[in-house]
Amino acid sequence: MITKAIVTGLLLVGASTFVFGRSALTYIKTAGSEIRQSVKSQVPIEFEVRRAEQMVKDLVPEIRNSMHVIAEQQVEVESLHRTVDARRESLTKQKDAILALRTNLDSADTKYVIAGKSYTQQQVEKDLATRFRRFKIAEETLDREEDILNARQTALNANEEHLATLISTKKDLEAQLAQLDARMRSIKAAESISESTLVDDSRLSKAKNLIAELNKQLDIKERLLETDVNSAGLIPVETELEPEVEISSQIDEYFEADLADRAL
Repeated sequence: MITKAIVTGLLLVGASTFVFGRSALTYIKTAGSEIRQSVKSQVPIEFEVRRAEQMVKDLVPEIRNSMHVIAEQQVEVESLHRTVDARRESLTKQKDAILALRTNLDSADTKYVIAGKSYTQQQVEKDLATRFRRFKIAEETLDREEDILNARQTALNANEEHLATLISTKKDLEAQLAQLDARMRSIKAAESISESTLVDDSRLSKAKNLIAELNKQLDIKERLLETDVNSAGLIPVETELEPEVEISSQIDEYFEADLADRAL
């Protein structure tokens, strides 16, 4: 199937190049853009709203993952804080010990009694050198650990800020989606009312026409009834009152001039 699709695509590209020449690529891009716009315009807005809601819901795993990372970083930073604090306390004790030994050397004694035990000057100087070397190493270690702690704290702060922004943005998007859904429902309700009004107007017009037609038929029936009532059951006085006219008189009157000529 993949091979067939590739071959078909190559044939289409070849045919387009043959027909349109060097402009084939622009024709293909334009056609693709037109197709995408046409398909997108056919997608119902309700579907797009639901798609936006799903995109917002997809932020939840990212938020949870960020919260998990932040929790790990918080534990690590707290551990580093404890380590650094312990290192600082140890350095303070080492420094006090070094200064105490150094004070003993200022006495210029050949032997020194420390904690009930006697030490020569060489032993004290050697111990002081060892302590000082360890102190400097511990101090360098503390500096590195403080740098690491500062870096981890900076990363933690950035992630916490990102998480807060992500949660706030999600809430804003949810509010916008709620407004969008309310607007969509309002528009759909308005459209439904408009459509029902059109249907009601059509039915109302039909009802008016039917009532008018029924009134017309009733008028005709009333007129017929009036005619029947007027003519039924009455004495035909009108025929008695009409004078009878003889046919001879009608002819004489009509041909009066011709009859006069004949008499001459």
